[in-house]
Amino acid sequence: MRALRPVSLSRVGVRPPATAYRPPSPRLLSRPLLHGFPSPALGRVLPPTRRPFSHTPPRQNDWRDPRHHDPSEQLRRAKPLVTKAGFSRLIRSPSLHTVVVLAVAGATAFYFANIQTVPVSGRRRFNCYSEATVRATGEAQARRIEYEVERRGGRFLDGRDARARLVRRAMERLIPVSGMAGEDAAWEVRVIDDPRTANAFVLPGGKVFVYSGLLPVARDEAGLAAVLGHEIAHNLAGHVAERMSSQLGANILLYSLLTLTGGLGVLVTSYLGHLALDLVFARPMGRRQEAEADYIGLMMMAEACYDPREALGFWERMRRAHGEEPPEWMSTHPSNSNRIQKIQEWMPKALEKMQESDCRGTAGFAELFRQALVRRQFMEPRHDI
Repeated sequence: MRALRPVSLSRVGVRPPATAYRPPSPRLLSRPLLHGFPSPALGRVLPPTRRPFSHTPPRQNDWRDPRHHDPSEQLRRAKPLVTKAGFSRLIRSPSLHTVVVLAVAGATAFYFANIQTVPVSGRRRFNCYSEATVRATGEAQARRIEYEVERRGGRFLDGRDARARLVRRAMERLIPVSGMAGEDAAWEVRVIDDPRTANAFVLPGGKVFVYSGLLPVARDEAGLAAVLGHEIAHNLAGHVAERMSSQLGANILLYSLLTLTGGLGVLVTSYLGHLALDLVFARPMGRRQEAEADYIGLMMMAEACYDPREALGFWERMRRAHGEEPPEWMSTHPSNSNRIQKIQEWMPKALEKMQESDCRGTAGFAELFRQALVRRQFMEPRHDI
């Protein structure tokens, strides 16, 4: 039987309709067609993991991924708050220029409006905190120290203890000449029973803390007055408020830099910024305040009729007890050798102040009484025959 072959409609002059059916090629019939599903030849097969009818974008951060909860990974992926292009537009903005000029002018006016003169030394410094704020800070710190001492099993000496009475006698002579004997300062002396610690400090608000280990180094009331006069001088000069004010300005500068960087820049800027501010501002300020407290305390003990030369003996003993010290530029306190040198330079003025205070009779009687206590005998008047 003869096979029929299809005749093209175009040859006979008939155009096929647009929807005319064309039989598929035998190659496409290698596998059966399933009606209702697209054929690979007629459409694109979507991956089985994709939902073709979902318009929800795929999740970028899966909460089940452990890296999603890793702080270091989050910090690595963090983007800066201000991009380079945004920073360029911000720099060229006229509004920013106006804000910067007003901010600098306001900061300058605020700085000069809060310039103060330190008593006795006459140094000019910046302080923007009131005495009430500093006093509240000192009271909170005193409560924290009392809590820490009791939590560690320590104790405070009773007021009838001889060591506590010695500290109180020295304070009773130093406070009147300090100019801080007003009603605002409720002085309170606490002696911590810790023979291994040789330290003392006076918090704002009149809270005095002395470790019992300091008394053997001080040896007597005059040596103790050298230390307490130094600590009272810190409060008289307002050094706590000065440090708080300087930290406020440093934090404003540091956080301004942190705002312009993000991610890894936060760590670098924070570390380098704190290190630079500590070495350039904080430590030199601490040494300057310590030297100022040494000077004010020396004049104070001389005016209270204590021999200022006892301060030299005290710092000599401290130098022998501490041994070798770190470089001074790495510390917030001057070295003991430098302190001794400065006190020797101030000694003529301190002796002159002691003479102006008319301490000759008081000092002579105190010396005779001390010698009598050492000999454990009382002085009796001489009767000439």
